[in-house]
Parts: sequence; structure tokens; C-alpha cells
Amino acid sequence: QVQLVESGGGLVQAGGPLRLSCAASGSTLSSYSMAWFRQAPGKEREFVAAVSSSSGSTYYTDSVKGRFTISRDDAKNTVSLQMNSLRPEDTAVYYCASKRGGQVPNEATLYDYWGQGTQVTVSS
Repeated sequence: QVQLVESGGGLVQAGGPLRLSCAASGSTLSSYSMAWFRQAPGKEREFVAAVSSSSGSTYYTDSVKGRFTISRDDAKNTVSLQMNSLRPEDTAVYYCASKRGGQVPNEATLYDYWGQGTQVTVSS
């Protein structure tokens, strides 16, 4: 069983940065692939970024490429999402998710463990 707790959300002006963190407990993260998803009001949860457990390869949805960076620190059992050049359309609740193994699907139903989410609001 893995427990995930996100932090770092808040209100930021368009163009500004924000860094989200996800702390894991209950198991070491080294054997888990990790991802960030987000859900805006009235919309489905969507994939944002992921990092593989095996290769450390990273994956991003097109709308955040070049602006967001996902990273993991297995020694500290954390995964982070550095978000730069934020836009109002990035406003959403951001969720950390994990799954065993090296595959990193962009489908939310394939992830086993989820955090409670952290709100990110970008003002124009």
C-alpha cells in the first residue's frame, strides 16, 4: 500500500512558476512509475506528466512540454513537478499517482494509488 500526499499548490499569476511535490509512504518508490494528472472543473481527469521507475524516462502531454518538468528522488521517496510559464488553462486540481512497473500509461484507470490532490489556480 502506498500513501501519496501532494503539496505546493496555490494561486499564481500567469507566466509565473510553481513547484508541486508528492511525498510517498508505505513503500519505496523505486519500483513504481509516477505520474501527475489534473482535473479542471467540469472536465475529465487528464494526464500531465510521468516518470518511469526503470529507465527514469519522462513523458509529457503536449500542452505542457517545454514548460513542466517531472523529477523523482527515490532516496527521499518524492516526485516533483516544476511548472513554469503557467497559463490560466493550467488551473486545476493536480493529483499524484503511482503504479508498479516501468510502463507509464496516460490512462488514469491504470494507476493504483492516488493522492488527495492540490489546487493550482493561475490568474490572468
